[in-house]
Amino acid sequence: MNGKSILKSAGTAVAAVVTLTIAAPLYADPEAATIDSAQNPTFLKLDTNHDGYISREEASRLRNFGKAFNEADANHDGRLDKDEFMKAQAIYDRMRAKAYIDDSVITAKVKAALVKDPEVKSLEVSVTTDKGNVLLSGFVDSEKQVQRAREIAAAVEGVKSVKSNLVVKS
Repeated sequence: MNGKSILKSAGTAVAAVVTLTIAAPLYADPEAATIDSAQNPTFLKLDTNHDGYISREEASRLRNFGKAFNEADANHDGRLDKDEFMKAQAIYDRMRAKAYIDDSVITAKVKAALVKDPEVKSLEVSVTTDKGNVLLSGFVDSEKQVQRAREIAAAVEGVKSVKSNLVVKS
């Protein structure tokens, strides 16, 4: 076998392993999936009365879980069975990922706006965003730059509030 044949065989083997790894869950025993969902440690921890359901009150121990709970409660009975809870977890994870991406976008927009502004030395200003709340930190030359940086950040779409920990160099 030459080097090209070996690479082609290795590539085929890797593709087969990847295909089997991805496809295996699709052909898994449906009862096995139910057993796995029953062993969800978060479900078991939240189900404090051990009735096999997560009530709205039990779910309230998870921060910001209400919207996911409402979307996953398919039969609108105010509680989640194991399958509904798995759906709620997926919704919750997507919401958290979206919030992280939104914060990253806001941070990038604020930094870009600071770079464009001739008054603020943006390389010395750090921007952090959490749920739309922007924190500016770093060093600037004047109080005027502090105020301008706050104005720039506040003008960016998606910013809910701006807190400044900027320090004027002496």
